[in-house]
Amino acid sequence: MRRIKVSRRANYDQPLSRQHKRVLTYLLMGAVAFGAYYIWSGQPVDLFAVPFHIHETYMNDRESVHVAESQQSYDWRKAPFVNTIESYTHLPTGIPRSLPPVQFEHFSETSAQRKLRETRRVAVREEFKRGWGSYRQFSWPQDELKPVTAEGEESFGGWGATLVDSLDTLWIMGLKEEFHEAVEAAAAIDFGKTNLTTVSVFETTIRYLGGFLSAYDLSRQPVLLEKAVQLGEMLYRAFDTTNNTPLGWLNVENAKDLERPAFTAETNICFACLGSLTMEFTRLAQITAQPKYYDAVARVSILMDRTQDTTKIPGLWPTVVNAAKGEFNQSRSFSIGALADSTYEYFPKMHALLGGLEPLYEKLYKDSAAVIDKHMLFRPMVPDTARGEDLLLCGDVFTPRDEEVRLDPTMQHLTCFIGGMFGLAGRLFSNPHHVDLGAKLTKGCIYAYAAMPTGIMPETFDMVPCDSRTSCPWNKTTWGEEAMRHYGGKYVVDIDEIVRQFHVPPGFTNIRDKRYLLRPEAIESVFIMYRITGDQQYLDDAWDMFTSIVAASRTPYANGQIIDVTFVAPKPGGTQRVPGVRGGVFTREDNIQDKMESFWTAETLKYFYLIFSGPDMISLDDWVFNTEAHPFRRPKTMRV
Repeated sequence: MRRIKVSRRANYDQPLSRQHKRVLTYLLMGAVAFGAYYIWSGQPVDLFAVPFHIHETYMNDRESVHVAESQQSYDWRKAPFVNTIESYTHLPTGIPRSLPPVQFEHFSETSAQRKLRETRRVAVREEFKRGWGSYRQFSWPQDELKPVTAEGEESFGGWGATLVDSLDTLWIMGLKEEFHEAVEAAAAIDFGKTNLTTVSVFETTIRYLGGFLSAYDLSRQPVLLEKAVQLGEMLYRAFDTTNNTPLGWLNVENAKDLERPAFTAETNICFACLGSLTMEFTRLAQITAQPKYYDAVARVSILMDRTQDTTKIPGLWPTVVNAAKGEFNQSRSFSIGALADSTYEYFPKMHALLGGLEPLYEKLYKDSAAVIDKHMLFRPMVPDTARGEDLLLCGDVFTPRDEEVRLDPTMQHLTCFIGGMFGLAGRLFSNPHHVDLGAKLTKGCIYAYAAMPTGIMPETFDMVPCDSRTSCPWNKTTWGEEAMRHYGGKYVVDIDEIVRQFHVPPGFTNIRDKRYLLRPEAIESVFIMYRITGDQQYLDDAWDMFTSIVAASRTPYANGQIIDVTFVAPKPGGTQRVPGVRGGVFTREDNIQDKMESFWTAETLKYFYLIFSGPDMISLDDWVFNTEAHPFRRPKTMRV
C-alpha cells in the first residue's frame, strides 16, 4: 500500500546494557550466534538482542524456581452451586485433526533485514521494560499504573490486573527474573475478597483467567494453575443461574452465600459477555480434566447455534441479547465491534483449540462470516493517491422495521481484529477468499492509522462507503457533502474549512471519537497477516504504527491514552488551534490521559514484539490467542 505519511522514528538504535545474570544454557546455545552477530553488527548487545534460532527451545526452558504457596482466604471450590447440572457435555475425544497450516512456510530475510527487525524488536522490549519498571516501582501490585502521575489504581477487582495480564509477556520477552518475581506476587493474590461489590465476568475471565492459563502453558509453574483453578471456580458461579447462562457481573460475596437461591439469568446482556468465555473455560477443562468447565460454555455455544437463524439478521446475533429467555430476536442493532466482537473472534479459535474435533464452531463461523461479508464490509472512498481497491472496513448494521438491512459506515478501532479473524479462519478452513478479506481489512486499518496527523487511528470514525468494491473513483464533492452533514454550521461553510479547523483527513467524514486508548486490535491483525503471508510490508507498517504511538503516548513513566489523534504538538514557539479549547492552547502533555489499561502490556506491546520476532516465536500453528492476547497451546494430542 502506498505510504501517505513520513515515518516518524524515535532514536531506538542505541545498544542495550549487558545483562549480568543469564542461565548457562543460554550462553552455550548462543555462543556461535554471539560471535557471528558481534562481527555482523559491530556493536555490543545484550543476550536478548540477538536472533533466537530455536525459539521453542528458549520458550520451553523452565528454570526451577521456588515459589510461595498460593494464598487464599476463601476456597472457591467449596462455594455453593445451586442450580445443579445433572450431566456434563464433555470435551470432544479422539486424536486432533491435522488442520491446514496457518503460518507462511518460507520466511526469508537478508542479513540487513534481520538486523533491522531485531533492532525494532529490542526497541519494543525496551518500551515494555520502561513501563514495567515504573509499574513495579510506583503501583506494585495494584491493577494499573497511572502513567502521568506515577500512582496506582484499583480498577479490576484489586487483584493486580497488570501483574497477571502481563505474566506471559514477561516470559515471551525473556524477562525471566521479572517473571518469577511477578509469579511470587501473583501467588499472594486473594480471590476471596475484592475492592468491588461486583466484578465483570468477561473482563475477569479474559484478563485474569486467560493470563494465568497462558503463563502456566508457557512456564508450567504449578502455582499459576492453582490460581487459575481458584479463579475459575469463582467465575464458574456466574453460570449458577436459572438456566445456567452466565451473568454479566458477579457479586462476589453473594456467590459465597450457602443460603442463596440460583442467580436470575440475564434479560439484557452484551453478546460478547455471553459468548466470549469459551476459550478460557475450555483450556481450563483441558488442563484439569474437569468437564464442568467445558460444559458451562458448550451450553452457551449450543444456544447460539439454535438461535443463529432466528435473529433480525439471520446468521448474526445482536449486540444485546435476552439470555434468560434464550431469545435473541429483540434487538435490531448488530456490530462486530463493542459488545459483540470477541464472540465472533472465538469461533475459528475454538476450532483450533479443540483440534478440529467439534464441528459446531466451524459452522458458527462460516454462517456468520458469510453475512458479515455480505452486509457489513465496505470499501471506503479514498483519494486516488491511495490504493482503495486494497482497502475494506467493517461497519455496523441495523434493521428498521419492515425494511432491508442498512449499513452504518462507522468503523471502530475494536473492530480491527476482524482482519486477523478472517485471515486465521481462511487458513484453518482452506478459504483463500477469507484470507484476501483479512488482508484488505487489515490494510484498511493500516490506512486509517497512516491517514491521521499523528499516524494513529482514532477510536471511531466514518467514511463514505462505495457502492462497489471493484470501482470507486474519488469524488471530493461527495466527500464534502457527507462531512458537512457532521461538521457544517454557521461558521463552517465548506470542506476546506472543515479540514483546516477539525483536521479531518480526506475521505473521513466524521471522527466520532478522537481518542486512542492504547488498543491492540490493529497490530493484532497486522501480526497475524504477516505470519500468514510473510509480506515484509507488514513489518514496516507495524514499525510506523509503533513509533507513532510511542511518540504521542510516552510519559516520563510509561505510556498514556491519547485524547485527540488529530492533534500534533506544535514546534517550540508555535501554536495550533484546537476546537473546544479556550485560546487554542494545548500541549502534547495535555493530550495524554493519566490512564494505561493492562492490555497495553498484555496485548499491544506483545503483538508489536512478536511481529518483530522470528516466526517460530509463538507459532500460530502451535498456539492460539485469546482475545486478551494470551496464547494457549493448541493440542497435538488431547493429553496435556
